[in-house]
Amino acid sequence: MLRTMKITLTPQQKLQLEQMHDIERDSRACDRIKAVLLASEGWSQAMISQALRIHESTVARHLSDYVLSEKLKPENGGSQSKLSAIQTMHLIEHLAEKTYSHTHQIVAYV
Repeated sequence: MLRTMKITLTPQQKLQLEQMHDIERDSRACDRIKAVLLASEGWSQAMISQALRIHESTVARHLSDYVLSEKLKPENGGSQSKLSAIQTMHLIEHLAEKTYSHTHQIVAYV
């Protein structure tokens, strides 16, 4: 099934994305930019995934991220800490002094 997400870019937006691509050093961000540019030229997600050598679901996610929030960099927020700032500081100090062999030992300490 050839899915196409229509992304419309102004000539200025296209130029800006091409300039970003030229200076970007992170290949993951370059793939996101290329996916957006190719989608704006009418390429299907399958065609983009084949050209970029990434999975079609990854292309779909890149395009969706761009449409929803203009996300072009692979920045993930991570999870919320369950420790307070002071507890985190104490844990970092403790781990700097003691080396554990297994994760479960750290969990038991916490």
